[in-house]
Amino acid sequence: MFKHLKAVSGDPLLALIMAHKQDTNPKKIDLGVGVYKDDNGHTPILNTVKKAEAILLEQEDSKSYLGIYGATEFEAIIKDLILGEGNPLIHSGRIRSTQTPGGTGALKVAADFISANLKGARLWVSDPTWGNHKSIFDSAGVEVKDYPYYDPATNGLRFDDMMATLEAEVQEGDVLLLHACCHNPTGIDLQADHWKVLTDFVNKRNLLPLVDAAYQGFGDGLDEDLAGLRYMAANVQDMLIANSFSKNFGIYRERCGGLSVIAASAPEADAAFSIIGQAIRANYSMPPAHGAAVVYTIMSSPELKAEWEQEVAAMRDRINGLREKLVAKLAASGVSKDFSFIKDQRGMFSYSGLTLEQVRQLRSEYAIYIADTGRMSVAGVSDNNIDYLCESIAKVVG
Repeated sequence: MFKHLKAVSGDPLLALIMAHKQDTNPKKIDLGVGVYKDDNGHTPILNTVKKAEAILLEQEDSKSYLGIYGATEFEAIIKDLILGEGNPLIHSGRIRSTQTPGGTGALKVAADFISANLKGARLWVSDPTWGNHKSIFDSAGVEVKDYPYYDPATNGLRFDDMMATLEAEVQEGDVLLLHACCHNPTGIDLQADHWKVLTDFVNKRNLLPLVDAAYQGFGDGLDEDLAGLRYMAANVQDMLIANSFSKNFGIYRERCGGLSVIAASAPEADAAFSIIGQAIRANYSMPPAHGAAVVYTIMSSPELKAEWEQEVAAMRDRINGLREKLVAKLAASGVSKDFSFIKDQRGMFSYSGLTLEQVRQLRSEYAIYIADTGRMSVAGVSDNNIDYLCESIAKVVG
């Protein structure tokens, strides 16, 4: 039955992570894995998560199913976090939110919803975008198209080219995928004026925006990072938002995320939400409970919430501080290339501007693991390895 099957190549990033694990060089550095790490290279459990889990250990009294949409009380948490408490949209009834297995689960449900209900709609993604975006929507039968985004010549944003392509090629009813903040993989974000231009374009061309908010809090602040998303949400009729709690709560393996639908009216939102429920039922049936229970416990306690906000700020400040250190130490190492753009990027990732040849030389000669695209996880840099990293880059770049 399976004799005709041929093995497919695995995810190159996962292969990179595995190669790092098998490397015996004591100086090896993993700048590929997309998780937050402390200065010891460890992904810690937040103190607030530990406290919430202790509360759950004492109070949880059932392991029964949650239902298709997850815990009912969790819907308000999702809305408040992505839109801000007291946002008029919440009280209008035009937004409905469901718990999902991570941000990936939210995107998969969105893909199934679009495929089944928005016939002929194409999905437009940035070039480059998160590696799994295309796979998720391809698997749902949604045609995926690219718009220009990253400029390797300037290590900046090609916004004029982006808009020219969208103006020329996007059709009414298409779906426009945007990164809310901390763009993965480039670290280059849309600015406030860009969001305004895009919002006008969405309304003019009658598009459905789908915003992926995976890294809220890791750029400039929990509210600041979603300012563009919130502007667009307030000024369009329809919208989908996929968000993740994996990063800002450090609960990667608990698979906790959310999918929100905004519609022109409360009845339309309810109708779309019911169809999303069908897509969930046909996919994973209902989400896991633990991660959402942890998040709800933290967000419903003023004391834990305040402490959590401080923990997010500490992670954000560490990453932004590493960007500053990296730029300064690279310059001090005598490297010929100007890497100052790294400090202006946001989030865990950076398109470093390193070439494929340079990346592979770093890997083979110095055991420094960076994706072939030059994308590196800044969170993998530490005070313990930054000197070796910068010295090695200087040797390779010249």
